[in-house]
Amino acid sequence: MTIDPTAQQKSVSLFQDAMYRLVRNPVAMTSLGILLVIIIMAIIGPHMVPYNYYSNDLMNTNKAPSGEHWFGTDNLGRDMWVRTWMGARISLIVGLSAALIDLFVGVIYGAIMGYKGGKTDEIMNKISEILYSIPYLLVVILLLVVMPKGLGTIIFALAVTGWITMSWIVRGEIIQLKNRDFILAARSMGASGTRQLFKHLLPNALGPIIVTVTLSVPNAIFAEAFLSFLGLGVQAPIASLGSMINDALQGWNLYPWRMWYPAGLICLTMLAFNLLGDGLRDALDPKLKK
Repeated sequence: MTIDPTAQQKSVSLFQDAMYRLVRNPVAMTSLGILLVIIIMAIIGPHMVPYNYYSNDLMNTNKAPSGEHWFGTDNLGRDMWVRTWMGARISLIVGLSAALIDLFVGVIYGAIMGYKGGKTDEIMNKISEILYSIPYLLVVILLLVVMPKGLGTIIFALAVTGWITMSWIVRGEIIQLKNRDFILAARSMGASGTRQLFKHLLPNALGPIIVTVTLSVPNAIFAEAFLSFLGLGVQAPIASLGSMINDALQGWNLYPWRMWYPAGLICLTMLAFNLLGDGLRDALDPKLKK
């Protein structure tokens, strides 16, 4: 008996299948490429010109973009190219750091809620609901007012309640998975609760976790820009996209380039993260598999 070779298909893992579908998504891949360019430029961009982000040059204030100053200068004569990419660096550091803290705290908290169940789940869930009921920006602003100003304070303030959404998503996934046959089989073979969580449950909940992390980064970036715009973010002379937009409000009709570049970079970064998150969601969702 002969077997038709065309009927044989190479088996692929869930991760390989998801990556294959992600690569075939042009919008997600374009967004990923844009993010990589932004990250690289945030690292090397300030070193591409012979200026720094804090030195004033009052003889060259509000200069339009030119071969000497690629993005022009601000009201103190500081090079906008350097300050824009330094601001992008600050935004990325804040966004990625806050997202990683949300990931760590949210996954652990949500996994305990979902796996333990019963009274433990009820009490922990009520605590997270109480924290979630407090306006997010109000908590952040209050913390920034009472704590010393600095980059670490901003990251901490954004992460105080930012992990709650992640914990609820992980909790829901664990509740759905913990009574599946493969978990019951692992339990009957003597697997400990920790092994069940980290070996079986969390790896199977990885898709929603990755998507949530990807979408939490632009939220943190926007929050940092908003706080810096209000004067509660990083302090001068450190450059921030939000503080640069605030500085550009005075005279933006006369010197619009001071607003264009930081505002455009924030919009582009947030759009790219959101589109990449949508692409990851589609790639990791088995229901959308064709």
